[in-house]
Amino acid sequence: MHILAFKPLAGYGQVIHYVGMTLNVKRRPRLHRAWVVAAVAFVAIVGAAGFRATPGVLITPLEEDFGWTRGTISLAVSVNLMLYGLTAPFAAALMDRLGMRRVVACALLLVALGSGLTVFMTASWQLVACWGVLVGLGTGSMALVFVATVTDRWFVRHRGIVTGVLTAGGAAGQLIFLPVLAWIAEGPGWRVAALVVAGAALAVVPLVWFLLRDRPEEVGLTALGAEPPAPVADGDLPAPALSSGGSGRTAAPARGETPVAPAARRGGAAVRAITVLRSAARTRSFWYLAGGFAICGASTNGLVGTHFIPAAHDHGMAETTAAGLLALIGVFDIAGTVFSGWLSDKVDPRLLLGAYYALRGASLLVLPVLFASTPEPSMLVFIIFYGLDWVATVPPTVALCRTIYGPDGAVVFGWVFASHQIGAAIAAVAAGVTRDHLGHYDAAWYGAGLLCAIAAIMSLRIARNAGGATPGGATTQEPVAVTGSRA
Repeated sequence: MHILAFKPLAGYGQVIHYVGMTLNVKRRPRLHRAWVVAAVAFVAIVGAAGFRATPGVLITPLEEDFGWTRGTISLAVSVNLMLYGLTAPFAAALMDRLGMRRVVACALLLVALGSGLTVFMTASWQLVACWGVLVGLGTGSMALVFVATVTDRWFVRHRGIVTGVLTAGGAAGQLIFLPVLAWIAEGPGWRVAALVVAGAALAVVPLVWFLLRDRPEEVGLTALGAEPPAPVADGDLPAPALSSGGSGRTAAPARGETPVAPAARRGGAAVRAITVLRSAARTRSFWYLAGGFAICGASTNGLVGTHFIPAAHDHGMAETTAAGLLALIGVFDIAGTVFSGWLSDKVDPRLLLGAYYALRGASLLVLPVLFASTPEPSMLVFIIFYGLDWVATVPPTVALCRTIYGPDGAVVFGWVFASHQIGAAIAAVAAGVTRDHLGHYDAAWYGAGLLCAIAAIMSLRIARNAGGATPGGATTQEPVAVTGSRA
């Protein structure tokens, strides 16, 4: 409530004077819109992870139905994985230009189109075009750069833990979708499974379109935990303002003025993505981040995600048992990622990355002696330990990109994430060649362990206090511009 008073003004009679007095009235705290946006983003990310992993379920049914070789079918999966990573930086730039809502809605339509068209295919190149290109582009647009963009725009408080929860959505998507789709593929058939994916993607589109918003300013809010903007003075008369409190609502504009949203960036999304890459590549910190994340991909998706099951089978373990252990890694991955997000708000992200890579490397060095025909307690300990560390590297990596590169942090993280997928692709091939030539995977496990040690060292060498960084990833001043700077 505000008070109006009449104040005599010499020569002009009486004018209404606005007295900046506010009576505190207790109001029920409202749910900040940021949580709604995060919930919609979580649903989209869960779906994207499940859609991307679906081709693995369809390999055997497609082989039996069309007679295609596994190498031919795997080509579509490889294209999917590469585009999943390489699309990320361009998607981040496109979200800056067109908005998250449009980009994610179009991405879901691409997934639905690619999955739905597979029921009509008659040649292997059509599988590559549908699952490899269309689904790869669609899911890549909802990859981890979407997480970075949502948290950058909508959260100041709880940013790290929200990053962890949204990142864990990737593991949740695989756990939710793969068992269901595998059951459908074995029963009604792979075409029904493909249509289920298309229908699920279309079902998420209305949620994204009606509930997702690009920036808090669009609905008259500030990011959760952000300070409200200073009130605009009308001469020397104070303007009324509402504290953001729990709702984050912005100050009321002065008379005759309307809130102005941040100006859109000029230039094409592709041009901006390349420009940001060229600028970030001038800093050593970018190469430390990208190199460490490439090793992250090599030691997770590329090596363990691809070759753990056949490696366990080489030691006499049943494939179903090995697959169950790999699924168990995903369960602990969710807990580890959320906890890592919480830690990223409180601990220097460089130290977290160094610890994560060092511990992962140590676990991979002991893995070769843990394989047996049945899961021993020592193997279960590895599953728990390694699962907690699977993608725990994501929240601190996002925090460092945000701190060092400021407004370009999401796009920079897109390129860092692309290096993750490239590392995964290289490791998948290298481990297979190692197994073919040596008859076992031991060299691959040891090599990955040593690479993780290198990643730990690189993480600790990332620039300290770049752009005013403080422990926990916050900034004490405006982030420095990337162009022309050297970390």
